[in-house]
Amino acid sequence: VQLQASGGGDVQPGGSLRLSCAASGRTFSSDDMGWFRQAPGKEREFVGAIRLSGGSTHFADSAKGRFTISRDKNTVYLQMNSLKPEDTAVYYCARKRRGVLTTISRDYNYWGQGTLVTVSS
Repeated sequence: VQLQASGGGDVQPGGSLRLSCAASGRTFSSDDMGWFRQAPGKEREFVGAIRLSGGSTHFADSAKGRFTISRDKNTVYLQMNSLKPEDTAVYYCARKRRGVLTTISRDYNYWGQGTLVTVSS
């Protein structure tokens, strides 16, 4: 499974960005997809996840009410609104076989390369 994340960039506080994660290879429609981020000097943290079959989602408290996740065929999107400077990080998408919609990075088997989001005025 290969994951290609894109859509990062520079944005002002309060702005929006949409990240994409395109999957290829041996994927299953029942897989789970997650988004994580890692800010400079910090550990990687969970942002949100989606169950591709059914579309149920789960978000970190920091993302609730501002971020949404959607999917379309083999691409998953992370829509980020009302961005804050503390959202600045490299964002990674990840994929695993269907199971618990977990927040733990080691539970995900496949990872994209990351895309940088910088929120600054």
